[in-house]
Amino acid sequence: MLKLVRTPDGRKLAVESRGHPLGRPVFLLHGTPGSRHGPAPRSTVLYRMGVRLITFDRPGYGDSDRRPGRRVVHAAEDVAAIADALGIGEFAVVGRSGGAPHALSCAARLPGRTAKAVALVPLAPRDADGLDWFDGMTEDNVRAYTIAAGGPEAVTAAFELRAEEIRADPRATVTAMHGMVPEPDREVLTDAAIRALLVRNFAEGLRCSADGWVDDVLALSSPWQFRPEDIRTPVLLWHGEQDVFAPAQHTRWLAERIPGARLEVPPDAAHFGALAVFTRALRWAAACS
Repeated sequence: MLKLVRTPDGRKLAVESRGHPLGRPVFLLHGTPGSRHGPAPRSTVLYRMGVRLITFDRPGYGDSDRRPGRRVVHAAEDVAAIADALGIGEFAVVGRSGGAPHALSCAARLPGRTAKAVALVPLAPRDADGLDWFDGMTEDNVRAYTIAAGGPEAVTAAFELRAEEIRADPRATVTAMHGMVPEPDREVLTDAAIRALLVRNFAEGLRCSADGWVDDVLALSSPWQFRPEDIRTPVLLWHGEQDVFAPAQHTRWLAERIPGARLEVPPDAAHFGALAVFTRALRWAAACS
């Protein structure tokens, strides 16, 4: 059921909970672009796992108000505000793709409340020392993050048009992905249920505007405003070796810097392989340490 949560600065965040109402609280931070309707296990599966999964539209997506100038670190403030509104003290976080750095912000800034954190196919900070950030990345993503150097106006001009195209036919967008990805991802995208989830996810996230997408790209192209080295929460990092959206070396860079991080990089998986391991990652996140 949709719940609108007000943040301390007066913004509205669209939040949904599913699974076991008394289960272990786990926040899921969606990809870029995305929404609270992003791919996740069915409610019956979550209930059997004893998990209360909490999803929300990041600012500017779906029914959540925009937060102009937001950075990756600000996700921790929004998660804390939602947890407070729902009466939740301790929780775990799982982030996929563009949501993964935002999940790590919770581990860094809310160490007393974030019991565990999972980052699936994450990007590293844009200013990551010693990392060739664009190496192995698909041309579309290189173009998107290069445009970000031109500032908000340039990103808005580019992404508003793309968002209009997706709103007009989100199914065509998902279908077009099939020809852009490596074989492991094509296998995942043959699943009609996953395609339907992605269509719903994109349609809801961009339903009103491209603001969330614009702000995500700008945030992911800017310093995170926290250091991976300072994270003390248990962290699981997972990445498919053949990923062309967020290359696997981004996760390796993070693993070298997050103390005690658990790293998994299967050679026969790519970006959407994260969906196949989501239930297992969620079970790890929800388990008591």
